[in-house]
Amino acid sequence: MDLSTLSVAQLRELQQQIPAELKRREAQEKVNILNEVRAFAKARGYAIEELLAKEAKAKSPSGAKVRVKYRHPENAGLEWTGRGRKPKWVEAWLANGGNLDNLLV
Repeated sequence: MDLSTLSVAQLRELQQQIPAELKRREAQEKVNILNEVRAFAKARGYAIEELLAKEAKAKSPSGAKVRVKYRHPENAGLEWTGRGRKPKWVEAWLANGGNLDNLLV
C-alpha cells in the first residue's frame, strides 16, 4: 500500500481503523497459539490446564503482604515490617533513646 497516494482524510480514517484491527488480530493470534499449545501438551499426554495448575502451585503467591513487625506506640499508622531501611520514625525513636523491642507488635 502506497500511503503517499492517500488523502489526509483517508489517512486519518486508516489511523482510526488500525487499533481495532490490531486488537482483533492479536486476540485471534492468542487463540491460535493457545490451541497449538493445547495440541502440543495433548500429544504428550497432558492437558494444558493441568500443567499450568502445577506451575501456579509451585510459585509463591505474588503480592503477598509481609506482616508488620514494628508499630509506633502513639501513632498506629506508622508501621514497619523490619525489612529494608529503617523508616525515619524508627530512626527518630532510636535517636531519642527508645528501644526497638518497645515497638514490636
